[in-house]
Amino acid sequence: MKFIEKYQKIFALCGMIGPFFYAMIWILGGILQPGYNHITDDVSTLLAVGAPNKLLFDLMEATYGILMIIFFASLHWTINKGKGSILGPGAFLVNFVLHVVAVFFPLDAGGEITTLRGKMHLVLVVTSGLLTIAGMVALWFRLEFVEGWSTFATYSLISAIASFILIIISAIFIKSRYRGVLERFGVSPFQIYYFIISLMVFLSN
Repeated sequence: MKFIEKYQKIFALCGMIGPFFYAMIWILGGILQPGYNHITDDVSTLLAVGAPNKLLFDLMEATYGILMIIFFASLHWTINKGKGSILGPGAFLVNFVLHVVAVFFPLDAGGEITTLRGKMHLVLVVTSGLLTIAGMVALWFRLEFVEGWSTFATYSLISAIASFILIIISAIFIKSRYRGVLERFGVSPFQIYYFIISLMVFLSN
């Protein structure tokens, strides 16, 4: 598609900028929110009902999601000129649509999960994470034998395996006092992956 080819680098920049918005939520959360602890508190607590800076972090989270939607909506055509399955880019796209929807279903006050709204947040976040892993695997299949992308395909598979293991560990210890730091370990491979794939699209012809 000529439109996507014309603005490929702009779409890629959206994908590169997005993870920095997510990282800034972590950083600002620790600075602005009294009593917030990166070891014990997860990111969703910053967006929970009654959180002191909820509006700011809601806007940042939504901006992050929208930037990534713009990038992944174009990804199918910016990798290998649209040759291959759309499943990988599609999984990432749906993931970030759910990510934005989750903003409207915050955790309950204090980061608790008691109401249907809070439970919906958990369902949306978990589904989003699983779609990301599925997208990584799908891109591995698509790009394994594509010139210029085969190394990334291997990285994609390794990222999927590492992310799945880290998410399982996070789920096991979700009630522990290390919930926050385990979540950060779990989602960091996602953010690094998004930046790298965006950078590769930016650098490709």
